[in-house]
Amino acid sequence: MLIVSVFFDDRFGQQLRSSLIKEYAWHYIAYEDLKDALKTPFETEPTLENPSPKRKPWTEEDERRFVALLESELDKVFTFQKVKSDEIVRRIKASDKEVSEVVGRLDQATATSGSVRNRQPPPSDDDFLLLEEDLSDIIADVHDLAKYTQLNYTGFQKIIKKHDKQTSWCLRPVFATRLRAKPFFKDNYDAFVVKLSKLYDLVRTKGHPVEGDSAAGGSQQNFVRQTTKYWVHPDNITELKLIILKHLPVLVFNASKEFEESDAAISSIYFDNTDTWELYTGRLKKTEGAEAIRLRWYGGMENDQIFVERKTHREDWTGEKSVKARFPIKEKYVNAYLEGRMTVESIFEKARKEGKKSEKQIADWEQLAREIQYRVITRQLVPVNRSFYHRTAFQLPGDARVRVSLDTELTMIREDNLDGRQRCGQNWRRMDIGIDYPFKQLPAADIERFPYAVLEVKLQTQAGQEPPQWIKELTSSHLVEAVPKFSKFIHGTATLMPDRINLLPFWMPQMDVDIRKPITPGFGIERPVQSNQSTSDDMLEDDDSDDEGGIRVDGTDVTTQTNGAAGNGMQYHDSQGDEANGYTANETNNMVAPGNLLDIEERIAADGLLGGNDYPLYDSEDESNAQDELEEARQVGGLQYYYKLTKYNLKSAGRNTIQFLSYLRPFPQPTELPEGAGGGRNRRILGDDIQVKRFKAPKGKSKLFLTILFT
Repeated sequence: MLIVSVFFDDRFGQQLRSSLIKEYAWHYIAYEDLKDALKTPFETEPTLENPSPKRKPWTEEDERRFVALLESELDKVFTFQKVKSDEIVRRIKASDKEVSEVVGRLDQATATSGSVRNRQPPPSDDDFLLLEEDLSDIIADVHDLAKYTQLNYTGFQKIIKKHDKQTSWCLRPVFATRLRAKPFFKDNYDAFVVKLSKLYDLVRTKGHPVEGDSAAGGSQQNFVRQTTKYWVHPDNITELKLIILKHLPVLVFNASKEFEESDAAISSIYFDNTDTWELYTGRLKKTEGAEAIRLRWYGGMENDQIFVERKTHREDWTGEKSVKARFPIKEKYVNAYLEGRMTVESIFEKARKEGKKSEKQIADWEQLAREIQYRVITRQLVPVNRSFYHRTAFQLPGDARVRVSLDTELTMIREDNLDGRQRCGQNWRRMDIGIDYPFKQLPAADIERFPYAVLEVKLQTQAGQEPPQWIKELTSSHLVEAVPKFSKFIHGTATLMPDRINLLPFWMPQMDVDIRKPITPGFGIERPVQSNQSTSDDMLEDDDSDDEGGIRVDGTDVTTQTNGAAGNGMQYHDSQGDEANGYTANETNNMVAPGNLLDIEERIAADGLLGGNDYPLYDSEDESNAQDELEEARQVGGLQYYYKLTKYNLKSAGRNTIQFLSYLRPFPQPTELPEGAGGGRNRRILGDDIQVKRFKAPKGKSKLFLTILFT
């Protein structure tokens, strides 16, 4: 049997130690065993004089043995990932059915027609709470599986690189074929996100989701928002999406069809003058009135609706806000419009005849179209680069107050005809590519694959209004790296035209820094504290799960039954079944083991102590305050600083003396309980009264407190 070692070398070892999921531990790549398999025996025995003698050459037999071991590890990871992925699919389907049933009961209860006799009771708040807990548990499963997949993929890449370097045998091309045959790393987590978002939104709003126009087009002709931008490391993308969907639903532009990856594709062609680069310079310097002109479409190249857009920067002193405006045009008319061969009136002639748009809106479109056409012709603007990405947008339909978008697989591509190459020719975009990321057919000089995802938080709030608390927590967490004023157009132009662009954006040095950060305590995807057993039983459980149960004396699994109750009001069903078996509700509760709820220590900690909520759970010491005061005095200087320094040193010496004396006879000192904590509540265990005391940890140790039970 292979032993999974958690002591990986270098940064990969640190990443594993912080990311390994306990329940998955035996299903990770056995990286240490594979590393050991790369070591051949020593030619001579190690001695004190020569502790690391030369090893024997790598042979064909060594290669065969290593490849067999590598294949078995790949098969193990692939099989486990597929099993867990299929389990998530089944759980989502089961939750979908339960949510539909609960919402159906709600609709039936609120309907005015129908037989009262056949009408089921409306769902309670507890029904929705159970559904939310179950969905939160599935969300945690998706998060864990994504982390597991990413970590194992990195492990395989690293061990292959180490093999090729140490043995001089080239295994990478051959193993790439094996990876394609067992692509455990290509699961579509976006599909999970979209489905879970829909269900979670239904449950969060208790069957009344916000409805509105979710189209990407006309209703968003003119909009003003405050936008902040962040980079997101690929390791954090799935977790970030799962966190956001708990607050905002995924904005689906076409809810009538199954989600496809191409639905999230967005492509934009940016224009500039290749002699002056005036649009690039203006946007980079943020000069008043600086414009960016682009043509955008959603989905594949077959989409014939193109949006012509203009972004205009406004300085604060003008009292105006930066504005983005756009109008739609058919793809077949784009070249003629840009060259001035087609009048603006003819573009909107059909829209005016159909009468689907107001005369004012059409007039605004015409004015915008004239201005953009004039600038393109007079300033000799031509296509310079394309940005492509997959966008996941989170927003309440018809509500632009809070909108979050995450752009992944961001790619910048040259569209110009410079350097003697006709990339787009006389067309407004090049036609040798579509949305086939990662665009392997393009030469390296024509493409820039951005290493991070881009998060945009767009707020439209009233003056002085604070953003939502969850937004503030998200944007200050370890998952994101703030990059104010980041621009796809500016970055693409600067990186693809290094010999023609002299002024670079300020975030360029940030590209050479690892943006991953230590995990923010208390922030991230967590399972519900009192979550019931999931819809589909976990295939991995703790070793002590049988001891802590959820098992009735008659052998019935309580936790599974309770969870099935999520959409069916099964708590009522269980109580009726118990009474039919001769048990009252109270007797049944006394016979049920705690299961996945809280053990004795956790229940006591969760209950808290009497005497109010101001009990000092974490007793603060004076030392940290004294250090702060000393630092403030040091910055001021003078006699005040020397006075504070002397006082601090004297206190430290006194504390050290007391601490030394306490070591001669160490014994725990309980923290004084608040008044009233001793009466009014008797905690009992095994029939005896217990005492609850909190003990301060020794100096230099953790300041967390342990609850110790005395019987």
